[in-house]
Amino acid sequence: MTLNARMTLDRDFRIAEIDPRIYGSFIEHLGRAVYGGIYEPGHPEADERGFRQDVLRLVRELGVPIVRYPGGNFVSGYNWEDGIGPKEARPRRLELAWRTIETNEFGTNEFMDWVKAAGAQAMMAVNLGTRGIDEARNLVEYCNHPGGTYWSDLRRKHGYEQPHNIKVWCLGNEMDGPWQIGHKTAAEYGRLAQETAKVMKWVDPTIELVSCGSSSAKMPTFPEYEAVSLDFTYDHVDYVSLHQYFGNRSGDTASYLASTLEMDHFIRTVKATCDYIKAKKRSKKTLNLSFDEWNVWFHSNEADKKIEPWSIAPPQLEDIYTFEDALLVGGMLITLLKHSDRVRMACLAQLVNVIAPIMTENGGRAWRQTIFYPFLHASKYGRGIALQPVIDSPKYDTAEFTDVPALESIAVHNPEKDELTVFALNRSLGDALTLKCAIRGFEGYGVLEHLVLEHDDLKAVNGPDGERVKPHAGGRSQMRDGLLEAELPKHSWHVIRLGKRNA
Repeated sequence: MTLNARMTLDRDFRIAEIDPRIYGSFIEHLGRAVYGGIYEPGHPEADERGFRQDVLRLVRELGVPIVRYPGGNFVSGYNWEDGIGPKEARPRRLELAWRTIETNEFGTNEFMDWVKAAGAQAMMAVNLGTRGIDEARNLVEYCNHPGGTYWSDLRRKHGYEQPHNIKVWCLGNEMDGPWQIGHKTAAEYGRLAQETAKVMKWVDPTIELVSCGSSSAKMPTFPEYEAVSLDFTYDHVDYVSLHQYFGNRSGDTASYLASTLEMDHFIRTVKATCDYIKAKKRSKKTLNLSFDEWNVWFHSNEADKKIEPWSIAPPQLEDIYTFEDALLVGGMLITLLKHSDRVRMACLAQLVNVIAPIMTENGGRAWRQTIFYPFLHASKYGRGIALQPVIDSPKYDTAEFTDVPALESIAVHNPEKDELTVFALNRSLGDALTLKCAIRGFEGYGVLEHLVLEHDDLKAVNGPDGERVKPHAGGRSQMRDGLLEAELPKHSWHVIRLGKRNA
């Protein structure tokens, strides 16, 4: 059955200019993200630094502008000093967050070399679990101060004459979670983060700081954790963090694809909480959001229970993603873009092997998972100004949600390229959609390309031997007299690029 959906786009319906850092990602010392992922000395494609060039090519293809490091839960027990200096002198540690052995062969300077090779910036996290103010300020000095002090001269001694100049720093990770090493109440965290932020900015006033928010919207302390902790940190930080993972554990795909409604509500609640603190403080500053962990995570849960503790870089959190996971990731990207006025940074967690768009074999191949493609499309074509669509869509109910729009969509205008891109997700499992979109203020535009990600099997996956799920450019759409008409098959992801063909 084919249903009808209508949409209106106008050049003046601006949400915001999108910060490219909304397409960031994340590398943690967890599983094979580092060892066997981005770093594998001896691999046929490794360079002299041990960086896998096949992985770097895929990371560059995604166009990731910023990468969060080194955690994640890992950072709350991490001594950053263990990962600098001669590798042969670095200690091995029990890594308590993921119950492995950390060799510290890869540390801060290796990451900075890698992130620069990837064409990205670093988002560095400091340990506010077992450590605090002193270690954080020393790390900023080591990384960002030009020279003439103990820590900056130690960096120079380690072969890095010029400072790394890291501009974005996270004040801990998920401190609201009882699973976190050094878990803290909102007031405990707020006071420590406030004082840590203060001295970090004294060392380098140019940095931006992210205060920890709730690790999910389902935490019993949400959103009180934000309200209490921000009462301390609001004047000292630039962002508050959000984390969100979804998984189709029940097998209810209709509810699963609708779960972006929950993500939307999460963002709106955090916005409101930030603005409450702004009003309470009579502040003129508007706090932005860093959605620095988001993805699908559930496939690997049972396998991870069987991992032998205290091994080195075992396969952990290695979700093999399906076609329906790619659809959800597309919907999550649209949700982030809808809130791009306040969500200025975001990190797909993670980048390689660990709940990641890129998978590798140790000593072998690297390949693109299904979720690689919607992220690639958004990162490549979602640069510019987000436009607010007015949508009239058929709706349906699921076991968990009511009034779910079959059509989810956002548009991005790129003035530099003189292009308009419409991202569209048809959530319906049984019905195709005919989309009629009135487009105002883009005279002379026509369809340049219509990319489609579709598959009959919602559980189809990609692997080292081939990609069952990959986009094609055979989408059916046309533009006539300011009206875009497009056919959106059931459960499918679409990227419709518009521009002046002869420009």
